[in-house]
Amino acid sequence: MQNDIPWELENLLDQIRDEVRDTSYLTGRQALENRVMQALQQVPRHAFVPDELQYSAYANHPLPIGYGQTISQPYIVALMTDLIRPRADDVVLEIGTGSGYQAAVLAKLVKQVYSLEIVEKLAEQARERLQRLGYDNVEVRSGNGHFGWPEHAPYDAIIVTAAASRIPPALIKQLKPGGTLVIPVGDHYSGQDLRVITKNEQGQVEERGVLPVIFVPMTGSPEEKPDD
Repeated sequence: MQNDIPWELENLLDQIRDEVRDTSYLTGRQALENRVMQALQQVPRHAFVPDELQYSAYANHPLPIGYGQTISQPYIVALMTDLIRPRADDVVLEIGTGSGYQAAVLAKLVKQVYSLEIVEKLAEQARERLQRLGYDNVEVRSGNGHFGWPEHAPYDAIIVTAAASRIPPALIKQLKPGGTLVIPVGDHYSGQDLRVITKNEQGQVEERGVLPVIFVPMTGSPEEKPDD
């Protein structure tokens, strides 16, 4: 561990390592990839947290960012990132930009990130923030995540940061053979669980649950016709 890491960040990374070990009986992971932990170390989470919540920027829990949305718990960001097994030449789709934190972590690990945010104001803020911080391999736009971003498909991996009542078929379609989709599924009444969907080279899909989670619900109608 480098000595110049702020103690708040060093403490957060230690908490993430502890939680990974504590949940290994569910996830099958005793530790996350070094590349993922290094990305978390390099991304300034405080830059993605509202000014009035700076005192909690490096706490290991979600925080509100306005418009009924949150910045996810760092442990969950780390786990979801690790679950897609990111590679340097990957192109990744994120559904639910929020403040841009997850996209920034991905940007440290992959070639290109495309991120969709249904709240237009949040999309604008995240785009400006990511550009200002130098994440030039992230493209953000406002749109309904149920339909993905077909122009840049297929994707090596897809991460969804809001809970869907069911897995959107468009996201399965836009996933490259050999790719991985990580998505929370369910609601606050029946419960949510984090699921990993893989597509093999023949296009066959397999799905498994990882662990119980609590995410804000995915908004936007899955029935409305996407913009042409």
